[in-house]
Amino acid sequence: MIRWILIGVLTLGIAGVSFWGYQEHQEKNAVLIQAENNYQRAFHELSYHMDVLHDKIGTALAMNSREQLSPQMVEIWRLTSQASSNVGQLPLTLMPFNKTEEFLANIGDFTYRTAVRDLQKKPLKDKEVKTLQNLYEQSGELKDELRNVQHTVLDENLRWMDVQLALATQDEQSDNTIVDGFQTVEKKVEGFAESNVDSALTGTSAEEHKYQNLTGEKINKAQASKRGQELLNVKNKDKLTVTESGKGADLPIYSVSYKNGNKNGYLDITKQGGHPLTLLVNRQVQEQKISLNQGLEKAKEYVDQYNFDDMEVFTSNQYDNIGVYSFLYNQEGVRIYSDAIELKVALDNGDLLGLTARNYFMNHKERDIPEPKLSKDEAKEKVNPDVQINEEHMAIIDNDIGEEVLVYEFLGVLGNETYRIFINAKDGTEEKVEKLDGTEINYAFASQGRA
Repeated sequence: MIRWILIGVLTLGIAGVSFWGYQEHQEKNAVLIQAENNYQRAFHELSYHMDVLHDKIGTALAMNSREQLSPQMVEIWRLTSQASSNVGQLPLTLMPFNKTEEFLANIGDFTYRTAVRDLQKKPLKDKEVKTLQNLYEQSGELKDELRNVQHTVLDENLRWMDVQLALATQDEQSDNTIVDGFQTVEKKVEGFAESNVDSALTGTSAEEHKYQNLTGEKINKAQASKRGQELLNVKNKDKLTVTESGKGADLPIYSVSYKNGNKNGYLDITKQGGHPLTLLVNRQVQEQKISLNQGLEKAKEYVDQYNFDDMEVFTSNQYDNIGVYSFLYNQEGVRIYSDAIELKVALDNGDLLGLTARNYFMNHKERDIPEPKLSKDEAKEKVNPDVQINEEHMAIIDNDIGEEVLVYEFLGVLGNETYRIFINAKDGTEEKVEKLDGTEINYAFASQGRA
C-alpha cells in the first residue's frame, strides 16, 4: 500500500515539475518573441525613415521658396532623430556602429542650424547647397544598403535574436548575415565622414573650435610627468604612467594616470605649454569639513594657480561632499560663456578632484566686443513682464546656429522657478531661456542677498 502511495506521489511530483518547466519554457518563448518583434519593428522603421529622409533632402534641393525650406529642414531633422532612435533599439551595442549614428546626428545638426535661422536674411550659401547635395547622394547609398539587408532578412527569414547571440558570444561560425550587412553600412558611412570634412556640415567645429589659446613652449615626457605629479598631487612620480597621443592627432597631448590603492587619477595636458585640459581624481570623499563657500575659495586658488586669468564664478553646487564650481571668462565686464571651465573640489580637505577646461582652450581669445544697440531698459522690455528680474549682466553666448552674439542676461523668478533669459543686444531677439535646476546656487547673487 505504502509503495503505491509513494509511486502516486512521485508521479504527481514529476507531472508538477514537467508542468512548471513547460510554463517556464512558454514564458521564455513569449519574452523572446516580444524582443524579436521589437527588433524587427525598429529595423523596418529605420529602413522606412531612411527612405523618407532621402526623399525629403531631394525635395529640399528642388525648393525655391525660403518659406517652405525652413519647415522642410525641420522635417529632415525630425526624421534623423527618429532614425537615430531606431538604431538605438537594435541589438548592435556590442558592434561598433558609431559612424552611422554620427552621420545621422550631423545631418540633424546641419538641418536644425539651417531651420532656425532667418533664411530671408541669410539664405543658403553655395557651400551649404553642396553639402545638401552630398547628403542627398550619401543618404541614398545608405538607404540602398539598408534595403539590401532588409531584403536578406525577409528572404531568408533571419532572426535578430540570433544576431544578439552572435555578437554576445563572438561566434564566428554562426550565420552573421545581418551583422555583415551592417558592417558594410558602417564602412560606407565612414567614407562619408571623410568626404564631408571640408563641407559646411562639419564646418562649425572645424573652423570655430580650434584650440586657440595654447601658449608656451612644448614640453617633453619628463616635464609632462612632473606637471602631472603637481596637478594630481602625487608624491611619488614613479607611480605615474605617461603616454602621448599618436601622430596626426587633432591636438597633441600627454595622458598621465596613476593608481594607488583606492585612489586613482587621470589627466590630459597639452604638449604645447603643458596646459591641463581634463583632470579627474577618483577617491572616497570623507565627512565634510569645509563649507561650499570655503570650497569656492579653494577653487579660486586653483584657477589662479593654473593661470586662468580674468575668470569669475558663475555657479556653485554641492553633490554629496563635493563642490562643483563653474567659472566664466570676463572681458571688459562681459561674461563669455564659450570660455567656461569647471572644477570639482573635495569638501573634506579641499583637494582638486576634477577640472574641465577644453572649451576654454578651444575658444578663448580677446574679442572685439561691439557696442549694444539696445539699452538695458529696452532689453528688459523684451522679457516676459511676469518675470521678476533679480540680476543683470552683459554676456556673449553661442546662439542656435553656433554664432557668438552679444546679449543682455537676466536672472529672474516666475512663480517658484528661476530662469536665465538672454536678449540680443543688437535687435532684441530672445535668444535663449533656461530654467535653472532647483539645486543650483549662483554664488554672486546669493552673497548679494545676504549682504
